[in-house]
Amino acid sequence: MAGPDFDTEIKQLQATLHTIEQVLDLDAMKAEIADLQEQVAAPDLWDDQANAQKVTGRLSLLQGELERFEQLSSRVEDLGVLVELGQEEGDADSLAEAETELGRVKKAVEALEVRTLLSGEYDAREALVTIRAGAGGVDAADFAEMLMRMYVRWAERNKYPVEVFDTSYAEEAGLKSATFAVHAPYAYGTLSVEAGTHRLVRISPFDNQGRRQTSFAAVEVVPVLEQTDEIEIDENDIKVDVYRSSGPGGQSVNTTDSAVRLTHLPTGTVVSCQNEKSQLQNKAAAMIVLKAKLLALKKAEEEAHLRDLKGDVAASWGDQMRNYVLNPYQIVKDLRTGFETGNPSAVFDGEIDGFLEAGIRWRRGADKADQN
Repeated sequence: MAGPDFDTEIKQLQATLHTIEQVLDLDAMKAEIADLQEQVAAPDLWDDQANAQKVTGRLSLLQGELERFEQLSSRVEDLGVLVELGQEEGDADSLAEAETELGRVKKAVEALEVRTLLSGEYDAREALVTIRAGAGGVDAADFAEMLMRMYVRWAERNKYPVEVFDTSYAEEAGLKSATFAVHAPYAYGTLSVEAGTHRLVRISPFDNQGRRQTSFAAVEVVPVLEQTDEIEIDENDIKVDVYRSSGPGGQSVNTTDSAVRLTHLPTGTVVSCQNEKSQLQNKAAAMIVLKAKLLALKKAEEEAHLRDLKGDVAASWGDQMRNYVLNPYQIVKDLRTGFETGNPSAVFDGEIDGFLEAGIRWRRGADKADQN
């Protein structure tokens, strides 16, 4: 079997990197980094802690992006040298090594290219994900738990920390709902394309007659707020309920009323947290979730208002965005992007990068269409 056309492949990588460089605007990025470094060096920086966190966070983000681009550029350059030496000396081992490195570099460049598409206001933030079982009874609750494991496994594969805020177990099996955070830069921009209704078709393991069952689960993704975000909540607008934490099957896992449920009365938004040991810790964690959801609600209302002003009546995401079919055939297909795979087991084990990348590209295309 013939090896890759190294010259053509490397030229394509260089062209893609050039496009990424233009999108990132490296000169402007370097100028901003220099300005932020001057601010960080100022002796009075931490007199205003909120601003200091904003400055240092922005500096860290930009330095990471610049370093990532420069390292990839260097790898492409080194790859060209390795290929040239291998071809000149007829070194099969060097060319085999170059072929392996080519595959790795292509994957890294594609990932960076997708990252450049994440330019939304909150895309760089960490993500807060809520999964709820929908229609389908116990199968839907089981599906909700399968989806939670899918996202947690994806985070583990990428070495992203996950913090679980709340899990509400169904009586027979699975989850009624769960809320967790993925702590990683751009987690919100990446996972936001997962928001919507997911549909599972399979032979139900809970049906003694072995019938095929269709069930649904909803995924909600909002950005984690920073201290500089302005979301004011009047304490009089919040109803606080405390209760005992519980595990699968309703078994008590806590002998004190440490779990906290917050209801924002003006919007009807309800959040809860039961995974910390103390009531105060759970209340603080629940407040983080509540503020994030209220910010997302505010943003959604603003976007809806803009759509009304523009007269845009086209559906954007729709109720059902992805099908997971396990019977009579096996396929997972995204209904917006058309991306699909015949390996549902791998998907449920966290291999969802293809869906995420296709979703991000699809969203960018939809955003451009809305602007026209």
